[in-house]
Amino acid sequence: MTLRDELKSAIINLGNQPMAFEEIALEIFKYQYHLNPVYKQYVDSLKKDTKKIDRIEKIPFLPIEFFKTHRVLNQNAESQLVFESSGTTSQNTSQHHISDLTLYELLSKKTFEQFYGPLTDYHIFALLPSYLERNNSSLVYMVQNFLYYSYSTQGGFFLDNLPKMFSKIREAAESDRKILLLGVSFALLDVAENENFSNILKNISSKLTVMETGGMKGRRKELIREELHSVLTNAFGVNEIHSEYGMTELLSQGYSKGNGIFELPATMKILLREINDPFTYLPSFAIGDQNQTVKYRGKTGGINVIDLANIDSCSFIETKDLGSFTEDYSKFSVMGRFDHSDVRGCNLLVS
Repeated sequence: MTLRDELKSAIINLGNQPMAFEEIALEIFKYQYHLNPVYKQYVDSLKKDTKKIDRIEKIPFLPIEFFKTHRVLNQNAESQLVFESSGTTSQNTSQHHISDLTLYELLSKKTFEQFYGPLTDYHIFALLPSYLERNNSSLVYMVQNFLYYSYSTQGGFFLDNLPKMFSKIREAAESDRKILLLGVSFALLDVAENENFSNILKNISSKLTVMETGGMKGRRKELIREELHSVLTNAFGVNEIHSEYGMTELLSQGYSKGNGIFELPATMKILLREINDPFTYLPSFAIGDQNQTVKYRGKTGGINVIDLANIDSCSFIETKDLGSFTEDYSKFSVMGRFDHSDVRGCNLLVS
């Protein structure tokens, strides 16, 4: 068994044990430092003594912009597919070279079912027009995988034919399964503004889960999360709007079951860096000093993501997202983005 095989097995079988996560993360750091030329060059440019990196807080995080300008992939990996971020013609898009699609399929399915139960409990209806307009979206690939493992003949992707989708939703509501309506924000708002469609959803609200996966993509004015969710909950008769936190450069996802509070799977962890000092972190756990705990409680920082599933590209990514931890540090919220950064294809509702 190769070292990669051992790491992959450890990732797949990882439980919610913080020490196990840190141990694997440090092993992946050493593995990627030696095999990923882009990451190695970046780490070396920081003049880091890699032998002294013994905690995840000491691991250098690759700025996410590198996925726009470089091929971030280990030397021993072959690209099976390239996921590309959404963007306008004036923007450079991120490209994530994927060499193990089966790992992505396995872990994304496992993560969804961890938070929501078996896919076979759902009929899934996807409103992802801005993603379907291109053929290399990681989100579309993931949802296609979900549709396959749901074994439902009712759900699917719907680009323009909303009457057909709602006819199928009515049929699906007669079964014992729940209904998952998953879509980008502007598409869900289009549905909310159609009284016939919103009334159909209100009539099945007891078995309906609505999940938004991103912003307006330039189609509508950006709304803060609270405003968007208020419109959608009122229109669809549900108590909460769920959300997904993912991006082209990641293979793991976080999920929110309401109020924009995200939980993470075992393969994923975030650190919050000081806004004005990318190498200093806010506490990621409750500290003994009560005064210090109060000082940092709810403070906003830049989100650094550790995604162990990125074993063949880079597992340590410095994003342009801003976030804060909940009071018990077990979950987090996305607060927006750094100024002057691009509006991206992941779940970002800019204030």
